[in-house]
Amino acid sequence: MHTVFVAGGTGYLGRALVARLVARGHVVRALARRGSERNVPKGADVVTGNVLDSGSYAGMVAPATTFVHLVGTPRPSPLKSGEFRTVDLASAKAAADAAAQSGVAHFVYVSVARPAPVMKAYQAARADAETHIILRGLNATVLRPWYVTGEGHQWARLLTPLYWIAERVPATRQGALRCGLVSHAQMIHALVTAVENPVLGVRVIGVPDIRSAIVSE
Repeated sequence: MHTVFVAGGTGYLGRALVARLVARGHVVRALARRGSERNVPKGADVVTGNVLDSGSYAGMVAPATTFVHLVGTPRPSPLKSGEFRTVDLASAKAAADAAAQSGVAHFVYVSVARPAPVMKAYQAARADAETHIILRGLNATVLRPWYVTGEGHQWARLLTPLYWIAERVPATRQGALRCGLVSHAQMIHALVTAVENPVLGVRVIGVPDIRSAIVSE
């Protein structure tokens, strides 16, 4: 059993992850902004705070030994490049600071696959967040999906035939695998696995490893 603090516990990945961790017997504390407490899945303790201000919640991270950061700009696109710095990067830095201050043993961060031909600003913000996590001296698992399909995020499945071809052409295989699609179920499984198997140092989990698990919703 782990005691887990989750930032972003009311979002696309967060709600499912919190519910799964609770069901598996872990103690979960989920950070939610004021007014969104009702969106935290049952069984988790609610911590009200501002994801951009570590001081608003750092004192409530302990006794968690694992910190999972899932905060990000909803439905990221090139038009939201400013938010990648002010929300994604800023919240990740705040989370890493709070985790380090609280003596958290393991930090789990969802980054993004790179290099990739598009979304350069998004990649840069997530890469800077990874650097900050490392500079804080945290043991960390970094997951690097490209796009997570699921309810409300199914349009990318139209690209499946193109991915199938690209993964079989030597010149494009590596990039297609690195930036492949992963399912919501695979992502949640990978996050649970990361929580339950803490690491010393920094471990990076790319798309092929995320996709390798056979799981069902």
